[in-house]
Amino acid sequence: MRLQGKVAIVTGAASGIGRATAIAFAREGARVGVSDINLAGAEATATAIGDAAIALPLDVTSEAAWAEATAATVRRFGKLDSLANVAGIGFPGTIMDLTIDHWNKMIAVNLTGVMLGCQAAIRAISETGGFGAIVNVSSLAGLVGISDVAGYCASKGGVTTLSKSVALYCAERRLPIRCVSVHPTYVDSEMLDPVAEAIGDRAAMVAAMASLVPMGRIAKPEDIANAILFAVSDEAAMLSGSPLIIDGAQLAGPSSAHTKG
Repeated sequence: MRLQGKVAIVTGAASGIGRATAIAFAREGARVGVSDINLAGAEATATAIGDAAIALPLDVTSEAAWAEATAATVRRFGKLDSLANVAGIGFPGTIMDLTIDHWNKMIAVNLTGVMLGCQAAIRAISETGGFGAIVNVSSLAGLVGISDVAGYCASKGGVTTLSKSVALYCAERRLPIRCVSVHPTYVDSEMLDPVAEAIGDRAAMVAAMASLVPMGRIAKPEDIANAILFAVSDEAAMLSGSPLIIDGAQLAGPSSAHTKG
């Protein structure tokens, strides 16, 4: 029970990484604010968890919505210890294909939403005597450039350096809050569905993605949830400001061209 007595909020918890994270937190003893703009999906996740969860409607781009979500969690469970900023969206496009509408939406959800979440969590954790961490889900695209997802890279790169700034802010003020960015490779979740629909063959798409990962498969939501679980646990007490990369060795270097097997 690695999170026994802890209270956390998880965004994007209606599906994918967010849902897996909320379930993992509850399994390890936490009480969880299960939040999503898709309230029906959040309620389904909360129902699967049981009494240790509360479903929260949350538009992460709204400062007022963040204030209400943190207040509702504190009213229900008495405090806040941690936040997992999982909610995110993505649209393909090179720098020349990228539309201003897609750019604005990605910046609003992926970066502004994370910033507002950090602000709200720092206030709530500090005011209620909590002790834990803020984990911001970035991406491999937040560490390297990818030509055909230029806007997504920009939004996730912002999350990477924002997390470092938050970590330093909290450490310098001796606040009991760490901040970590998490960087997944491709994840087999609902977020891939629009891309798969456009391609017309989900299995072929996943196989193509897996061929780019040295370990030979893409990640499952649970792979990322387990990393987030570690980051918020007391086992990671000295982890703050650094990225956690879950990529099956994808960024370790190029595949060998000198030997086979």
